[in-house]
Amino acid sequence: MIKYLHRAGLAWLFVTAIAYAEPPAAGNPKADAPPKPPEKQDAPKPKTYQLRYQFKPGEMLRWEVEHRAQIRTTVAGTTQTAETTSVSVKVWKINAVDPQGNATFEHIVECVDMRQKLTGRQEVRYNSRTDKEVPGGFQDVAKNVGVTLSEITIDRQGKIIKRDDKREQPASPTTHMTVPLPDNPVAIGEHWLVPYDLTATAKDGSTRVIKMRQQVTLEEVTGGVATLDVEAQVLSPVRDPTVEAQLVQSELNGKVRFDIASGRVLSQKNNSDKHVVGYQGATSSMHYVAQFAEKLLGDPERTAAKPKIAGPQPPTSAKPATTTAVAKPATPAAPSAAVAKPAPSTAAVKPATPSAPAKQATKPSARRRTK
Repeated sequence: MIKYLHRAGLAWLFVTAIAYAEPPAAGNPKADAPPKPPEKQDAPKPKTYQLRYQFKPGEMLRWEVEHRAQIRTTVAGTTQTAETTSVSVKVWKINAVDPQGNATFEHIVECVDMRQKLTGRQEVRYNSRTDKEVPGGFQDVAKNVGVTLSEITIDRQGKIIKRDDKREQPASPTTHMTVPLPDNPVAIGEHWLVPYDLTATAKDGSTRVIKMRQQVTLEEVTGGVATLDVEAQVLSPVRDPTVEAQLVQSELNGKVRFDIASGRVLSQKNNSDKHVVGYQGATSSMHYVAQFAEKLLGDPERTAAKPKIAGPQPPTSAKPATTTAVAKPATPAAPSAAVAKPAPSTAAVKPATPSAPAKQATKPSARRRTK
């Protein structure tokens, strides 16, 4: 009996010990918790590029400039086509560069070869290198070849600081001498905006101020050469065809190749293909097609032979702080317009915008004004 009780007591103690024992540990919560995902790291910042013009005193930079235009107009049932082609050499003679990098240079048109053809008339041509006699209508072109047209100072972003025109020159769609560059370094895909105003004469004779801008985008950088996409944008609503006809030459879109290390434009190509209906009566129309190309002489990709001058062709496919400029109408002008103020999308020597019959003359050209 005693043995039984003893055994029973031991059993009870054993059971009680089990009953009151602490439950097994649930484990380390930290150890059992699922691992935390790695903290997100900030995406690497894209590489940026500082775009600045760079020049040295004594440099003589030459660009070959080619401009083709074809204007087909229909007024009162009469259709006329005017074609112009101009190949010229634009020169910047760098006279001084100050400590801030502002460059002062002379702008010169070294030579020009121009052709103009109107419906029903023989082609007229003038080559400043070979022609001793100047054809009628090209006298203003001839007297502006080989002389200093302007002395200009620009900053490292291409903004004009000072300009002294030595010769009277036809107005240009913009007063910028070259494509404007951004204030800060930019990454591929980023863009900057350059607003400006144009003034145009409306059908009723009133003057309109047209808000415009260039959008310039850094498209790519290859081998130290930046490709910029330039697009002209009209911001103001334009419903008057007479005004539209004065803006067509200001709406050039294209590409610019810029050498980052040397700080200069290597080449640029711009195209325009615009239709305007009703600019001189309900049944009138205008089709303006233009191509502009510029290439730095000495660029390794330049070919030895000069481009042949053929008739204008339509494009295969087919953007400056507020400042003063002129939007020349695409409609006929005298050949004296051949030497124009250079611009990011215009030639140093632009071909004369072909003459049209007197009854097709348009309103005065649109003018860009300084704020």
